[in-house]
Amino acid sequence: MAAEPVAPPAVTDDDPGGRTVRRLVTVVALAAVLPALYVPGLVHDFFDLKIYMRAMRWWADGNPLYDYVQPDRVQGELYFTYPPFSALWLRPFALLPLGGTVAIFTILTGLGVVLTTYWLVSPVIARHGLPRVFTVTVAALLVLAVESTRETITFGQINMLLVVLILADLLFAVPQGRRWAGVGVGLATALKLFPGIFIVYLLACRRWWAAAVASTTAAAATLLAAAFAPGDSWRYWTHELWATDRVGRTDYTGNQSLFGLLSRFTVPDKPDRLPWLLLVAVVAAYGLWRAARAARADDHVAGLTLTGLVGGLVSPITWTHHLYWFIPAVVVLADAALRADRSTAAGARRRRWLGALAIGTAAVIIYGVVTFQDWGVAAVRTDSPDQFLVRNAYVLLSLLLLVVLPARRDSGPRPGERATVGPEKLHQMDRRPD
Repeated sequence: MAAEPVAPPAVTDDDPGGRTVRRLVTVVALAAVLPALYVPGLVHDFFDLKIYMRAMRWWADGNPLYDYVQPDRVQGELYFTYPPFSALWLRPFALLPLGGTVAIFTILTGLGVVLTTYWLVSPVIARHGLPRVFTVTVAALLVLAVESTRETITFGQINMLLVVLILADLLFAVPQGRRWAGVGVGLATALKLFPGIFIVYLLACRRWWAAAVASTTAAAATLLAAAFAPGDSWRYWTHELWATDRVGRTDYTGNQSLFGLLSRFTVPDKPDRLPWLLLVAVVAAYGLWRAARAARADDHVAGLTLTGLVGGLVSPITWTHHLYWFIPAVVVLADAALRADRSTAAGARRRRWLGALAIGTAAVIIYGVVTFQDWGVAAVRTDSPDQFLVRNAYVLLSLLLLVVLPARRDSGPRPGERATVGPEKLHQMDRRPD
């Protein structure tokens, strides 16, 4: 009698080989989806980077830097609008072939994504015993899928450089009280004004030394640029800085700020500045109050996230590629959901709510507000509820997160790390291990 064939062992959760296969399939599936998400952005053809490089060559030829203008089918006329220190940093790239500059910016952005993602998820991995390589890989792929990252890469933007500087400062140097704490935020502010909101955050947290270092660094970098280009620097700080029409239409859907939301109700006119300023004051006060409370609870990720969301809301112009700050928000929400006590009904409800918000936020920022939409070039009012929701998705999501983003205790350094006291002689909280 012939022996019956022996069935292969079933793949179970206890089978390391099975886990490896499932993880590999997950990574391959995510990597396979990325090209489809990037296809619409290919029409950008590194448009912003090309403006930078053409402006740098125009400047090198002896022309006034802020006279450079380039037409755009959506925004009208676009100018070089960054501070003089950014021009000083970008100018050497104009000596390279454009293809080389594109490659450098793309590679550096990719490296920045991996590095900052590792910084954000490492404490979560340690706290919950997650597989390190797999979790970091999946998280990095998801960050690459987010619209702000796609727009940063396909436009050729410098946003990830700013994110690296800010996170290095606010996740490591400032909590540990280093003497150089604040340098990263100061350099980022000198490169692009948006990060200046993080100096206000340092003041709200009473990190006096770090705030002073950040302010001094920003001023020193600005003065360095002024020494090289005094005329252009004077023109920028006295005139061009205040001309918001130089960066495009404020009512365009890509402008996901409070001013953009109000502009979409008042097209073709600009919204009244007084109601906008009052709204900005309320949002900034509340958001920075919550950010400072999160920092006092030792949740520096939540603190910088809330601050970044405030900056996006209160700036007159906040393009979609500026809004990296939803990414750490998803990390905070996911970690808080995993930490919720499942043994109680209240804990289970909190876990479901936070998990759903994390997934919903990720879905919104991956799909985005402009990638798969054709908003055209004509000025169109927001005059229906569905248009209001879709055209202001990031603004509304930012406002929601300002209210509900949790502040987690003991979310800082991993076991064995201790904060040190810097020149500001700040009192550091005792930290329990993750």
